[in-house]
Formats: sequence, structure tokens, C-alpha cells
Amino acid sequence: MAEKTNQERAAKDRIISHMNKDHHDSVVRYLEHYGKLSSLSAYLGRMTDIDLHGLTLSCQGKTYRIPIEPAMSSYREARERVVELDKECRKALGHSDVTVRQYVPPNSTLYRVEFSIIVATFVSYSQRWWFAEGGPVAKLLGSAFAHFSWTIQPWLIAGMIALHGGEAVYFALYKLRTHSVNPRSTTWWLWMVSCFIEGQFAYRRFDDFVKLQREKQKH
Repeated sequence: MAEKTNQERAAKDRIISHMNKDHHDSVVRYLEHYGKLSSLSAYLGRMTDIDLHGLTLSCQGKTYRIPIEPAMSSYREARERVVELDKECRKALGHSDVTVRQYVPPNSTLYRVEFSIIVATFVSYSQRWWFAEGGPVAKLLGSAFAHFSWTIQPWLIAGMIALHGGEAVYFALYKLRTHSVNPRSTTWWLWMVSCFIEGQFAYRRFDDFVKLQREKQKH
């Protein structure tokens, strides 16, 4: 009897450790769906216990119980049952079957070139005084180009901020959220900064990564 109890305790510990370490995104979805928490709050959640009848989660000092129905006959069923719960959560939350857990930086010559050009444009047109008569741009590139840049600078920088800001908002709501990228994660911020700078180029790289992950899941 004692041996069986020790085996069950070891099995429970393995499941809890595995879920918290390798499937924290699932724990977050459990808390969002069953616990009705926001993604920001749910990100702090952890699985603290599991038995044949359900999961126990903890988040910000509160305990949440998620029933497994029908109850499991043994812990060998746990993998299949937690996956079923996660599928239910994904469907209810409108999340994709692909979770994005990493940021992909500009990874080709094209992406690196466009990233550099856009960053250079943001930096170059961030200060209008650079284009003033007799200023550094006029001395380096000529007064005609400096005057032209002086004229368009407020409109160009405002337009870039508005356009790229709008693209970043859409990216956060309809791509990062759909693929379970939490706003508290470093991955979320890296993608958002990249999207604000690159716009559609970040969209393409993100979609390519999702496609690759989906292909991997099939094998």
C-alpha cells in the first residue's frame, strides 16, 4: 500500500512539474477559461496538485479547482485528459492549436535590410533640427535635401508612428493573442517591438513560423 502511494505521489509530482515547466501556456488557458481570469493575471498561475478527479491551480493567492469528468482511473490517463481540457480552452478562448513560445528575429538578408532601413528612417527623422538650414544634414547632403526633409519630417514621423502603431495593435489582438503569446512574456514584447518597427515584415515572419510549427505537429 505504501509503495502504491509513493508511486502515485511520484506520478503526480512529474505531471505537475511537467505542466508548469513545459506547458505553462496550458495552465494559463485553464485559468483564463475555467477561472475567468485575464491573460495578465493568469500568467502568474501554477498547477499545484492533481488527482483522479481534477486539477488544482493557484494564482495570486487564490485556488482554482478544475474537475476532470469522468474521473480518471489512473494517472496514466493524465496526458490525454489535460490535452482534452486544453482543447476545450483553446476553442472557448478562440486560440489556435499552435502556441508561439519564441521570438524569431530578422533571419534573412531581405528582413535584415528592411529592418535596418526602417530603423534608420525612424532615427533620422526623429529630430527636425537636424534638417535646419546650416544644420548637419544640409552640410552633409546639401540644402535642397535638408529643406525637403525639414518640410516632410513632422508628417513622415507622425505617419510612421500611426501606421506602425496600428499594425502593432492588430498584431497583438489578432496574432499574438490567438497564438497564446502572453503580454507578460518577453516573447510578446520582442514581437511587439519588432512589429512596431517592421510592420508587415514581422507579420510574414510570424506567419511563417506558425506554419512551420504546425507542420512539425503533424509528424
